[in-house]
Amino acid sequence: MSPRRRLLAVIVAGLVLVAVVVVGVQLVPGPSVDPDARPAQDRPGTVLLVPGYGGGRDGLLRLAARIEATGRQAEVLTLVGDGTGDLSAQVRVLDAAADAALAAGAPSVDVVGYSAGGVVAGLWVARDDGAAKARRIVTMGSPLNGTTLAAAVVSQAPDACPAACRQLAPGSAELGELSGVGAEVPWLSIWTADDETSTPPDTARLPGATNVEVQQVCPGARVSHSGLPTDGTVAELVLRGLDAAPIDLAGASCASAP
Repeated sequence: MSPRRRLLAVIVAGLVLVAVVVVGVQLVPGPSVDPDARPAQDRPGTVLLVPGYGGGRDGLLRLAARIEATGRQAEVLTLVGDGTGDLSAQVRVLDAAADAALAAGAPSVDVVGYSAGGVVAGLWVARDDGAAKARRIVTMGSPLNGTTLAAAVVSQAPDACPAACRQLAPGSAELGELSGVGAEVPWLSIWTADDETSTPPDTARLPGATNVEVQQVCPGARVSHSGLPTDGTVAELVLRGLDAAPIDLAGASCASAP
């Protein structure tokens, strides 16, 4: 065989080998999520409520009392500092609370995140496999796609915008981590058309989640951002999201304050 033909034979053999390897790689199944590793949907556990930017707990304490009236155990978390620092610190608070609840015998945890607390819940799912611990996540008025209010502060008064403020501006690295989390765990995202803090209001819309605007359920309702945790209709939606049955908003209607 001439040198040229030998070279051609070597090249052809090499290409065949590469093709075999590529096909072999394609045939190897990728990693899959073990459904048995996810909390059973019919075994609700402790409910952890995560405050928003600033760390205020009063409204969530009222919502927690409404949850406890159904026989569930509920805990409103206390955020690091005033809740305006790096959201990573708040994620660690949530993860520690979830681990403590599970260690105490809870079959799972449900997370209710208000405002930036919903972003914290999403980061927890993205970073710490919160979907292996959380049975459900419910968020209220959460800027899951960022808030233009934070963007305005970053632009006009950057010195007045702490770490969490910057992280809640559209396009931040932290918000980029939320891509896909709505499909990781049954998630109900609630918002109000009157929201003046998470702007635009439908920034709370999350792909893969069950998304609902309060006014879709209760036309004409006037609910501000700060009023979400104490609004009766919102409380009813939250309880539906935390139910043992699959999330179903059919038949939901206006409700009085809890």
